Amino acid sequence: MHKRRAADLAQHRVEELRDSYGPPTQHRWTPRQSDTYETAVRAWRDLDRDARTAMAEYVKGGGGSRDTTEENVRRAVQDEPPGA
Repeated sequence: MHKRRAADLAQHRVEELRDSYGPPTQHRWTPRQSDTYETAVRAWRDLDRDARTAMAEYVKGGGGSRDTTEENVRRAVQDEPPGA
């Protein structure tokens, strides 16, 4: 659950940066903005991969079906207060 929350927060950060900087095809980003955005995207990608891998290992280990597990994790992440 914590890995999924971290991935979701990283995705939110990428979306915030995109909204703040504007579309890269319409606004010329500074090198610092480009680096910040690319770093955030890599972090999101890595965290999402880690969350999916952990979920797959749990399911493989007899933790239930993938769909049920994903739904339970999503529900738990939504119900958990931020920073918990």
